[in-house]
Amino acid sequence: MSHTAGCLCGAVRIIIDAEPIAARMCWCRLCQYLGGGSATVNVGFPSDKMTTSGDVRWHDSVADSGNAMKRGFCPTCGTPLFSLAESRPHLTFIRAGALDDPSLIGPQAVIWTDAAPGWAHHDPDLPHYPAQIPPVP
Repeated sequence: MSHTAGCLCGAVRIIIDAEPIAARMCWCRLCQYLGGGSATVNVGFPSDKMTTSGDVRWHDSVADSGNAMKRGFCPTCGTPLFSLAESRPHLTFIRAGALDDPSLIGPQAVIWTDAAPGWAHHDPDLPHYPAQIPPVP
């Protein structure tokens, strides 16, 4: 089954010919910037099962974990779309809000809870981790 995603203005479209591998809610400081102050929910897919149309701009950064990252967004509307870790090129993480069906998969864990602001709510039904956990295989 294919899944689809895209940006707010429709200039970027994504087709994913695979099921999600994992989903995590992340409270690292970089994700708080990307989420406008909240956590981001990131859904992992095999990179080689994705097709993207439209212009994507990339921002290079180093995550709190020390991983070199590329963050992809729509240059027209600014929608955050992707995260790519240099150490795991076989995986692409798509922001859950960019999925046409954002309920495809919910977060399976909450990471970087030590970086969350005091007002953050953490789902008690999910495992919580103060920082990064082992990467998705």
